[in-house]
Amino acid sequence: MTQTIAIELNHLTGLDISPIKKIVEPSLKQGAIATLEQTLSFDLQYPRDSSDPRELSEIPEIRLWFVRLDTVYPWFPFLLDAKKGELARYAAMLVPHQFNRVEGIQYNPEALEIFVMNKLFILSDWLEQQGIYSQFRLKSMTQLFGYDIDDSFFEMIRK
Repeated sequence: MTQTIAIELNHLTGLDISPIKKIVEPSLKQGAIATLEQTLSFDLQYPRDSSDPRELSEIPEIRLWFVRLDTVYPWFPFLLDAKKGELARYAAMLVPHQFNRVEGIQYNPEALEIFVMNKLFILSDWLEQQGIYSQFRLKSMTQLFGYDIDDSFFEMIRK
């Protein structure tokens, strides 16, 4: 079941990630972080003028808030509801991209590769520390971004 987290203007402009901490920290302390796997989504409450054509990921205050979140919880993508597009939106906040009316979001290929590999390394180590390592989980995440990682790569990084 998806849990939506309201992120209000004051959180965004103050770089306040307390709404995330309230959900994540108790699960971490109880050793139950796996119960939040792919259950979180965001309700970004950022008022805009009707003439503002920007997507949320083009607004500097919002992107900076996501940079802050990613710095504190670099493994946070594990918790995002990928089926509802939250992982793609998270990536859009951190990876340079353009929007195409027909094809949707078009990430900068080199930046996306760096982002995906960074998350792969972080999540691989973090999942193992949590006792919930799964190569399938990691492969699924990378496939969402169009990457098919060979099993030998996972063997190499787990050595």
